[in-house]
Amino acid sequence: MVSLNGSSALIWDAERLRIANDAAGIALWSWNVDTDEIALDERAHGLWAVPKVERAVTFEALSAKIHPEDLGRVREAFTKTRAMVGPYEIDFRILHDEDVVRWISARGESGDTGMVDRVMFGIFMDVTDRKQVEESREILAGEMSHRVKNLFALASAVTGMAARSAATTTEMAEDLTLRLTALGRAHDLVRPVPGEERKALLGDLLYVLLASYNHRGGVGERITVTVPEVRVGETTATTLALVVHELATNSVKYGVLSEAHGTLDVSCTAHDDDVIMLWTERGGPPVSVPHGPEGFGSRLISRSVCGQLGGSIGFDWPVEGVVVTLRMSKARLAR
Repeated sequence: MVSLNGSSALIWDAERLRIANDAAGIALWSWNVDTDEIALDERAHGLWAVPKVERAVTFEALSAKIHPEDLGRVREAFTKTRAMVGPYEIDFRILHDEDVVRWISARGESGDTGMVDRVMFGIFMDVTDRKQVEESREILAGEMSHRVKNLFALASAVTGMAARSAATTTEMAEDLTLRLTALGRAHDLVRPVPGEERKALLGDLLYVLLASYNHRGGVGERITVTVPEVRVGETTATTLALVVHELATNSVKYGVLSEAHGTLDVSCTAHDDDVIMLWTERGGPPVSVPHGPEGFGSRLISRSVCGQLGGSIGFDWPVEGVVVTLRMSKARLAR
C-alpha cells in the first residue's frame, strides 16, 4: 500500500476516507436485514433530518419521510436487493417539511458482496440540483416541441387565410408577407435589444400580436382591441405574448379565426392592483365544453398567468364562442 508523504500512515485510513466523503457529499448507511435497524453517519442524519437518538433508526421510520408517490417503488427496490447480485442505485424524493422536497440517490452492492454478518452497506447522495436541472430540461423540451407544432399550425393557418382572401397569387404573396411582417414586429416588441430597459404599452403589444391573425393583416375589423394605457415590462411582455399567441392559435384552429366571419374582441379594465382582460369570441363554430385531460398548451397558459403574471385565468363556453377572463397583477405586468 502506498504511504502519504513518506509516513507510515496509509492514504485511505478512516480519517482520510471521511474527508473524501465530506468533499463528495456522501452520506453512509448500513442496514441489518434481519432486525431492520439502520445506522446513519452524521451527514445521513442531516440529509434525512433525523435527530440522533439512543434507539436505532429503522427502515420503517425512514419510510415515513419518503414521498408517498415514491414509497412503494423504494420498498420494492430495497426488498429486491437481498436477492439480486451486483450494484444498485435508486433515486427518490424525501420530505423534510410539508413544502421542502429533496431528491436522494441510494447506492450500494446487493447480495453477499455487499453484506457482512447480515448487514448491508451503502451511501446516500443529495441529487436535488441534478433532478431540478433534468426537470427544467424536460419542461423546456416540451415547450419547444409545443411551440414548433404551433408554429407549423400558425404557418398553415396564415397561409390559408391569405389564400382565402386573395384573388391572385400576387395578392396572396402580399397578404402573406404582411402577416409575417406583423409577426416579426411583435417579436421585436417583446424581444428588445439586450441592455435596454423598455416598457411597451399593452395596447401596442396586443395590436402587433393580433394583427397577423386578422384577414386583412391588421386590427380593427374582425379583431378589436380596447385597453387603457397600461405599461408592460420587458420580462412579462414575453410571457403575455406567449399567452396571447396560444389563445390566438387555438382560435385559428378551433374558434372564430378559423372562419371568415368570426369576430374577436379583446378588452381590458385596469384597477388599483389588477388588470382584467376579456377575450371574447363570436360567430365561429359552435362551442362546447372540452372534456378529457388538460392539454400542454392549457397548462402552459395557466402556469404563465398564475406564476409569472400573478393572476388567474378562467374559461366560459357559451355556444356562440369562448370567453376567456385573464386577471393579471398590474405590478407584475410592469416588470
